[in-house]
Amino acid sequence: MYRTAIEKLYRWKDSKHRKPLIIEGARQVGKTWLMKEFGGKAYDAAVYINFDSNPEMKELFATDLNIERIIMGIELYVGKKISPDNTLLIFDEVQEVPRALSSLKYFYENAPQYHIVCAGSLLGIALHEGTLFPVGKVDFLKLYPLSFKEFLTAVAGERFAVLLDNRDYSMVTAFKQTYIDALKQYYFVGGMPEAVQCFVEEKDFNEVRTIQKRILAAYEQDFSKHAPIEIVPKIRMIWNSIPSQLAKENKKFIYGLVREGGRAKEFETAIMWLCDCGLVHKISRVNAARIPLKAYEDLKAFKLFIVDVGLLGCMTGLRQRTLISGNDLFTEFKGALTEQYVCQQLETIDDLGIYYYTNDRGSCEIDFIIDNGEQIIPMEVKAEVNLKAKSLKAYREKFNPEISVRTSMSDYKKEDWIINLPLYSII
Repeated sequence: MYRTAIEKLYRWKDSKHRKPLIIEGARQVGKTWLMKEFGGKAYDAAVYINFDSNPEMKELFATDLNIERIIMGIELYVGKKISPDNTLLIFDEVQEVPRALSSLKYFYENAPQYHIVCAGSLLGIALHEGTLFPVGKVDFLKLYPLSFKEFLTAVAGERFAVLLDNRDYSMVTAFKQTYIDALKQYYFVGGMPEAVQCFVEEKDFNEVRTIQKRILAAYEQDFSKHAPIEIVPKIRMIWNSIPSQLAKENKKFIYGLVREGGRAKEFETAIMWLCDCGLVHKISRVNAARIPLKAYEDLKAFKLFIVDVGLLGCMTGLRQRTLISGNDLFTEFKGALTEQYVCQQLETIDDLGIYYYTNDRGSCEIDFIIDNGEQIIPMEVKAEVNLKAKSLKAYREKFNPEISVRTSMSDYKKEDWIINLPLYSII
């Protein structure tokens, strides 16, 4: 299975300013696999240490953080010599030993010759709880579920992904049924690596659902095991409300749908916990479309999307036949699933500010507003072949953007002020 993140790891390895690298991401998005795959391909040797339930490592890092002593201890533990230039040190579930995280400062300052990558299923939470290591002493890489491009490579072959990369839309249109079929499959399977691997090997949608249910159960267990006990019920309520929130025409998050009379104050910590562990994407509203968008963020209005489109379908009990055949009963939720998909693809693009826009009257809503650092791009999302753009036209009259994007199942077409972009080409 190919992950585009491995190219970022190669660039990190070759960087003159390399620091210990922390890979962030939700549980089961493939962090451990990626680190081991990279170690096997890019180094003569890789030393893998899992800090979960590891008393030897806890003891090793418990005293002073002298790097020579730590390296000697690791060598004794794994029974092999560590070469600074040719060995990748992999620290997995590193949040279980906070002193190991703290040691990264000293690796960077006193022994920068060592190549270290770290990950943990709840590392984002550990970092936000104030684990002691200074900002600026480590590099970060965010890992998400497989994007549609990665899924397409796995199920249809690299040549179809390359075609999209090359923006050869006349050729893409000629093979559009391949892309449409793969997109429908992606809506069901999603991008969780275990689910994708199962689908590639077995083509069994039922087995995919079994894996997704197991992943969702593991997330529920994490709530009880790792979250502060007083917010666990609220985390569950927020998490379970997301499908119904997204099913609304106006997908702004409503606390009253979580619990009657619910208020922001009682749920904001639970939402932050879900964001920190990578399980939800929080997309805020902006009330104007000017650079930088962050300056116009409305902190009280936002949408919540979950980590993976396949898991969202599993949470709602959507069946494979419903997705693939386009059952009429599915029409209302199809828009929610499509927005989830688009959000998921946009999140994988580096250095992109992602928001949504509504005017004060609520008569104009743009599903996503993107800040790429150079321009503001409005994007309207349509689940089917739909070329109406009422909100985009109203938005254009007010803000006059250089370009607007409408994404749907229609073919690629560029007009004076708008680009019609097929959903499957958002990569």
